[in-house]
Amino acid sequence: MIKAFVVDNDRLRLADDLVANGDQVVWADLLNPTKEEEATIETWLGVAIPTREEMEEIEISSRLYIEDGAYFMTATLPAQTEIDDPLMSPVTFVLAGPRLVTIRYHEPKAFKTFPLRAEKVATGCTTGNTILIGLLEAIVDRLADILERAGRDIETISRDIFEARSTKVNKRNRDFQELLKAIGRKEDIASSIRDSLISLQRLTGFLAHVATQIKMSKDIRARIKTVSRDVLSLADHATFLSQKISFLLDATLGMISIEQNAIIKIFSVAAVIFLPPTLVASIYGMNFDIIPELKWELGYPFAIALMILSAILPFWYFRRRGWL
Repeated sequence: MIKAFVVDNDRLRLADDLVANGDQVVWADLLNPTKEEEATIETWLGVAIPTREEMEEIEISSRLYIEDGAYFMTATLPAQTEIDDPLMSPVTFVLAGPRLVTIRYHEPKAFKTFPLRAEKVATGCTTGNTILIGLLEAIVDRLADILERAGRDIETISRDIFEARSTKVNKRNRDFQELLKAIGRKEDIASSIRDSLISLQRLTGFLAHVATQIKMSKDIRARIKTVSRDVLSLADHATFLSQKISFLLDATLGMISIEQNAIIKIFSVAAVIFLPPTLVASIYGMNFDIIPELKWELGYPFAIALMILSAILPFWYFRRRGWL
């Protein structure tokens, strides 16, 4: 699908047909383009656009390059960020003179919100350069919102880990399982956003070089620097969140280890407490003809009392030493 935008009273307006309005179109947005649509864009733009396989290559030379006077920039952006399983896919920006072409195979939210805003408000996005900067600013704002939400979720997980939980063992086990799953999901989000920010950091650095090379206006160069600083600060924040997630994972595993040690401790204490009574019962259970207490009327109560006493003494000793 091709969405073509033209400038109307300093606002972007969606054109009905790219071919019919070819001279006025300043931004063409390709979503899951077909071969025919790719050919149409290449004819209109005058340069070949990359295929999906070329967009997915990770080499810098394949993502940031100049060809036939056009500047190609590819970044990895997230979509479906409302859930904990974002879809990561590359998006290519092609800047050719006053025209901008974006090629994508998923729908990041910025590509929905930015055109709507540019249609209602005069944002100054009248050329490919300014549209690209405005689109990058919307993308960075969206990534900031995702990180803020992830940060709040991580704080909630942190409270769940260190606050008191149910006294029932099976309920605590379920709590730990849910915590580990939640930590894993947040780590996926943080790492995905960090990868996206790294690709944007490289893109803005390349764009700053392009702005100097083609002598963009001072205002545009200043906006590029601002976007670059925002991306860098968000990357640092994403790194901080990843470190905090690692800490919470270690803390959760430590709590699980403590729970396991407590269970093993209970079994160990029980074994020690019941060992002396077992020894007494074993002694009086031996099949010898001559046992002094065998004919004693108080032999049975004496053996029972001895077993009880031998169980109480170790328990009292452990409590006094603070082992229980």
